[in-house]
Amino acid sequence: MGKKNLVPSVGNESIHRLSEIFFQLFFVIGRISSKNETFHGVSPFLVEKAITSGVGAVKSTKKLRSGDLLVEVESPKQAKEIAKIKSLSTIPVTVKPHATLNSSKGVISCGELLNESEEKITEELKSQGVIHVRRITIRRDGQLLNTKHLILTFDSNKLPEHIKAGYMRLSVRTYIPNPLRCFKCQRFGHSKTSCRGTLTCARCAEVGHESTDCTRTEKCVNCKGEHTSFSRNCFAWKQEKEIITTKIKKQISYQEARKLVKSQTPTPGNSYVSVAKKSFSSHSADRNKDIATVSVSKPSDFTTRASPPITNSLISSTPSVAPVSEEALASPDFTDFKPVSNRKKLK
Repeated sequence: MGKKNLVPSVGNESIHRLSEIFFQLFFVIGRISSKNETFHGVSPFLVEKAITSGVGAVKSTKKLRSGDLLVEVESPKQAKEIAKIKSLSTIPVTVKPHATLNSSKGVISCGELLNESEEKITEELKSQGVIHVRRITIRRDGQLLNTKHLILTFDSNKLPEHIKAGYMRLSVRTYIPNPLRCFKCQRFGHSKTSCRGTLTCARCAEVGHESTDCTRTEKCVNCKGEHTSFSRNCFAWKQEKEIITTKIKKQISYQEARKLVKSQTPTPGNSYVSVAKKSFSSHSADRNKDIATVSVSKPSDFTTRASPPITNSLISSTPSVAPVSEEALASPDFTDFKPVSNRKKLK
C-alpha cells in the first residue's frame, strides 16, 4: 500500500474510491535471457536510471537471491507504469506483481452472514478489495459446523480497519496463522508434498515409521522435549508462532523476524532466570568456601540463610513466547478452531 492506504470509514463514497486507494506495491522484474542470465553483475547505476526514467523515483529497489529485482512503488500511477515496462535500457525484462507481498489477511465475525456462501460474500465485498473468503469451521460430534468467523484475503498488503457488509460496519482483525509443520519429517516451514527429509514419527521422533500405531515414549523432533512433535506446549512451536506474529505485525521478512525473535528469546535450559540462579549459586559457593576455611565449627549466617527469591526485575526481562490473552483478543488465531471443551460458550 502507498500513502493513501488508510480508510477512516467505510461508506458508499469510500467504496467508490477504493480503486484509487488500493494498489499493488511490490513488483518483481526478471531478465528475459536464453542463457538464464539474471541481474547479478548488472550495473546498479544502469538499473536505477532505467527504472527512474520509466516510472520516476520508486520507494525501494532490492535484488532478490534469485537475481531478480524487487521494486516497491509509491503510487497507483507508478504501479500502472511499471507493469508496462518491457526493458531496462537494452535488457529485455518481464514485470509481474509479487506473489504474496501485495495481499493481507484479516478476520471478521458476523452472525448475520452464517447463511451466506463464501462465493456470495466474496462477490459482495470485492469492491472493497476482498479477493477470497474462507469460513472457519469446527468439528463437533463428527460433524463439520460453520462459525460466524470469516478469513478475508485483501488485494493489498495493508488491512482496512473496517469493511461494510450491506448496512453493517464490521471490524477487521489481523489474521495470524499457526506454524506450518511437515507431516513427514515434523519440521516447521514446509509441507509434506515439498519435503526432502526422512519419514519421522511425530510421537517418538524415531525415523522410519508413522505415529499412528506408535506406543514408544514421547519425544519431540524439534525441541527434544518429552512430548509429541505436534504438542502446542512445545518451545519450538511457540517460538515459531512468535516469529510468524512478529513478521506479520512488523511487516518484515521471515528471516528478519526469526533473527529478532531468536535474539530476544532465551533457549530452553538457559533462560535469564536460570542463568541468574547459576550465577548466584556459583558466587554463593565461592563465598561459602572462603567462610568454611575461617570457621568450621559454626555455620555462618550467610550459609544458613535461604537464597533470596528471584525478583520481578529478572523475570520481567524474559520475553513471552506464547501470546497473552489480551493479544489473542486483538489478533485471534482461528487456524484450528476446535469445539469448546472448557465450558466456554461458542459465540
